[in-house]
Amino acid sequence: MKLITILTDFGLQDGYPGIMKGVIYRIAPEVKIVDITHLIPPQDIYRGARILERSYPYFPQGTIHIAVVDPGVGTRRRPVAAKIGEHYFVGPDNGLFTFPLLAVIEKGIPFECVELNQPQYWLENVSHVFHGRDIFAPVAAHLANGVPLSELGSYIENPVMLDLPQPQVLADQIVGEIIDIDHFGNLSTNIPGEWLLQYPPHQLTFSFKDITIKGLNKTFGERQPGEWVAFIDSDHYLAIAIVNGNAASRAQCNTRTPIKVILSS
Repeated sequence: MKLITILTDFGLQDGYPGIMKGVIYRIAPEVKIVDITHLIPPQDIYRGARILERSYPYFPQGTIHIAVVDPGVGTRRRPVAAKIGEHYFVGPDNGLFTFPLLAVIEKGIPFECVELNQPQYWLENVSHVFHGRDIFAPVAAHLANGVPLSELGSYIENPVMLDLPQPQVLADQIVGEIIDIDHFGNLSTNIPGEWLLQYPPHQLTFSFKDITIKGLNKTFGERQPGEWVAFIDSDHYLAIAIVNGNAASRAQCNTRTPIKVILSS
């Protein structure tokens, strides 16, 4: 049985995710569908890409992932489908698939990507504003039914990639930024945890805005409620939190806020 996941910024009140599922089931009634989330902030392509990066590796090989965060819907942006590693991806060509693409490019593994230009695999009447229903859902269903990627469109070699902020290692500090804020208000950064594990925890001091945190902890419970804590999160990056509190609200920060790790001897 084929598995299809869906990730969107559609929310839960207007019925759009359910409509996409109805389209899929009409074409491929035997598939199983999993919702990753439909609560990506509206038009936030980067957040959608991050959640997809976090989620897709835990699904079986051959899973088809539909991702629709699509502020360019109806414009000249390309609709695409791709086989990246052992997974398939369907959605707009706007950078949503940056992280799985980077994962295979760094390993020298080839990928296949097509621009979806074969309307016989779409719904008959395609709107300008709901390609999730009219193009991406039916294409994913046809993939699940065994239609080869090559029949769905023309091969392209240049899918859009996001311009990602990169951390820097300087003489006595590491400079990065906050790149994600979760439901709890915890702050994820772009500083890899493996960089920090090279140092004794007590030699690390974390600084952002007017906040200073001394030492790296393993988990929330190593600090008292209300205290700031720095730790390596489940995605293996530096994260900042307040124990039983909301760090983003307390610090009045957002994504792209700079953060420094000061290295002492």
